[in-house]
Amino acid sequence: MSSLVVNSGQSESREAEWARLIPGEMPPFRATAKKGPRSVSPMALRRMGRPAESRGQDGALSLLIPSPMQGRMGVNWLWCMCVDGALVALNWLLIGALLVPLRELFPQIRTFGFDAGKPGALLGVAFLHFALVTLVAYTEGLQVASGDPRKQVKTLAKAVLFANTVMCCAYGLQGASWGTAVLICAAGLLHLGAMWLWRWQRFGRARTAPSPRLVRNVLIVGSGTVGRKVASSVERDLGSRRRVCGFLDDERPLGNGVVGRISDLALMARKGFVDEVILAAPRDGDVTQRVLRDARRLRLDVEIVPELFGCNPAGPPVECVGSLPIISLHAERLPDASLVLKRVIDVVGASLALAVLSPLIAVIAVLIKLDSQGTVLYCAQRAGRKQRHFRCYKFRTMVTEAEQLKDALRGKNERSGPMFKIAGDPRITRLGRLLRRYSLDELPQLWNVVKGDMSLVGPRPHPLDDVAAYEIEHLGRLDVTPGLTGLWQVTARRDPSFQRGMELDREYIRTWSLGLDLRILMRTMVTVVRGSGQ
Repeated sequence: MSSLVVNSGQSESREAEWARLIPGEMPPFRATAKKGPRSVSPMALRRMGRPAESRGQDGALSLLIPSPMQGRMGVNWLWCMCVDGALVALNWLLIGALLVPLRELFPQIRTFGFDAGKPGALLGVAFLHFALVTLVAYTEGLQVASGDPRKQVKTLAKAVLFANTVMCCAYGLQGASWGTAVLICAAGLLHLGAMWLWRWQRFGRARTAPSPRLVRNVLIVGSGTVGRKVASSVERDLGSRRRVCGFLDDERPLGNGVVGRISDLALMARKGFVDEVILAAPRDGDVTQRVLRDARRLRLDVEIVPELFGCNPAGPPVECVGSLPIISLHAERLPDASLVLKRVIDVVGASLALAVLSPLIAVIAVLIKLDSQGTVLYCAQRAGRKQRHFRCYKFRTMVTEAEQLKDALRGKNERSGPMFKIAGDPRITRLGRLLRRYSLDELPQLWNVVKGDMSLVGPRPHPLDDVAAYEIEHLGRLDVTPGLTGLWQVTARRDPSFQRGMELDREYIRTWSLGLDLRILMRTMVTVVRGSGQ
């Protein structure tokens, strides 16, 4: 359980800058107090061909996307659907392949209602079977059940039984033989086994090595018996992909996990990159209303533990953390479908770029070795999404002792704020200046994109010492995955103002869309060809 530094007494007007930034969605309110000059980002966005206003949540894409995909579990829902559908299709194709030799040995099998020689027909049956299983399974709460497959097997069995019954009745009414029902039941058993085994393997992998990029940071309001029980359940149930950042409590002293008071919610949420708040405080209506109001303003999800009221939900709970049910009071709608598509574009685009540019990458590597002593690649820690550290790759453009010389050159820094850059940097090699001019030194970061540490478009990742000097309102740019290029790089690349660049990054997140990414990539290509880097 991580601890956060307490610094209460901040005014509510600054909470707009501290709110969690959600790609493509403007925050629900803006601060009335202004700090410094406004960024020119709206004008920059208009030059990019996109209005600065928020797109809203009811766009054309959201009308075409199923509701489960628009929630916070949308990516998980889509992934489960794809895997379940693939397993059902493979099972039916396997049955079809087995029927080919069996029909030669047993001619009576020819009366079965499926043509094994036509995979298209089998895939059609598979699609129907998958749709029925999915309909029942997710209606019964499979998506919101605990990640433990032992608790999902009953729901899966019920879904398969219902789907088999419907399909047997439908084919029976069409005059199909008993053999068709046998095949449907056999396929159902295969589906049940395959889907359960996949969930068991996925659950085991999540418990042993959960992906840090998928972890949701949680603050618990109330550090009493219920709050400690929630924290214990979160720590045991690694499949829930949650991490407790601490407790907020007005009655207990700081320490032992208590990181602040309830009034510190905005500050603690911003510093801890919190995604959701779980209410486990005593039955206090005022506290609940205040937390819910503040969490909505900060764009955080809110859950409550029904055990506070001495009861358990009569029906399936919204979600279980271990054996503890929690009910959602508020959930931000994330553009999960668009973000999944963005990730697909990142992987495909970066992979193709690496394949096409591999000869150029090899030539640059050889030239670096010939130009100066040292390694070909420069690998350094950078701050990624939610301030998670990752190893960022670049072609080395400086002398090997560049880091040691950095402190001596800080007095010549030409950038304002926590950022370091000087013209004519003496640490840069002859070849390095050419590579930087055309941004060729950043080609190895395509591998960071494939790995998922970076995206093709997003705020540029900053060094750890720069991020350590951030003010709290600067942390919002870390709410998204950093990118190879961004709005800052194509509109104000040579502007020395750190604050202006920060506002451009925040404006990019607020007004994000796939179309905006495409326009930034096109502008980046023009910028690279012109050789405007430094």
